[in-house]
Amino acid sequence: MSNVIYVMKRLLHMNYKQMFQKINGIHKKTGKSRLYILKDMQRCANLYGAGYSDYDLYEMYNLTPQQRDTYLTRGRNNALVAKYNDPAYVGIFDDKLQMDVRFKDFLGRDFTTMKTDTDKDQVIAFLKAHDIVIAKPANGMCGHGVEKIEVAKEGGPQKVYEHLKANKSAYVVEEVIVQHPAVSAIYPLAINTCRIVTILKDGEVHVICAYFRIGNKGHHVDNFNSEGMVAPVDEKTGIVKDYPIDKKKNLYKVHPMTGTPIKGFQFPDWDKATDLVKRASMVIPQVAYIGWDVAFSDKGPVLVEGNDFAGHDIYQLPEHTHDHMGIYPKFQI
Repeated sequence: MSNVIYVMKRLLHMNYKQMFQKINGIHKKTGKSRLYILKDMQRCANLYGAGYSDYDLYEMYNLTPQQRDTYLTRGRNNALVAKYNDPAYVGIFDDKLQMDVRFKDFLGRDFTTMKTDTDKDQVIAFLKAHDIVIAKPANGMCGHGVEKIEVAKEGGPQKVYEHLKANKSAYVVEEVIVQHPAVSAIYPLAINTCRIVTILKDGEVHVICAYFRIGNKGHHVDNFNSEGMVAPVDEKTGIVKDYPIDKKKNLYKVHPMTGTPIKGFQFPDWDKATDLVKRASMVIPQVAYIGWDVAFSDKGPVLVEGNDFAGHDIYQLPEHTHDHMGIYPKFQI
């Protein structure tokens, strides 16, 4: 399978209804004619690889051509994936079972896999050894299907095993990460990770950008698409540069559930975190463009997962790009 075919298979079909909803929303917000907006969307698609969601999310209707050209758009992100990631190897990252096995030295926690009935004894033994576990569907995305399970509360190891088996999904079942107290103070119900994006080129790993992902509203995951929040991080220092925002574009000066400030937060052991992802990037060099999710445990940074299709939407939101400049130049190494 060629890289081009790989990227095309990852794209969704054009949703014209949603596109015209975006056009109507922009029309109401700006007063610009719908025809102008449609033609401008097409212009941005042709020149910068921007989809209609990019055009709306980044408010490209307010940007000059020079500013627009600095944004990492869907098309440009797809091109980076095609350039750096060999389709023959990306399945390792898409399957959490394979991911944990290949990167076990970076996880900092115990885990087991659950694929068939033959795994029952090892899963039961694992559940007996751990009071609380995290169960992740092998091919889950955006935090969907992830469960934090208190084994005794749910009836014991046998009951938990039967519950997972009933879902008819392969699982990786992990020991719970004990979060660093400073990170837990922001939001203790989820492991709040930092997305650190790397590119391996000519034998050197480049840390491109970083973003703090924070849980909210009682959820046990920190994903932006699960009502979580995101905030940009200085990839050199590990300091949160701005206020977090959720998908509804609500900006928070403190976490709404804990009252803890987030802007200015200094991640503990940041040098160890960047060293971790640099070393992890060398494990499968055929996949050279990766978004790593790193947790900060009480024993140091640990790897949660790696994303071979890292996305592009959370890195340059209008509320965080005060100079109206995107991050695409950082990727041109």
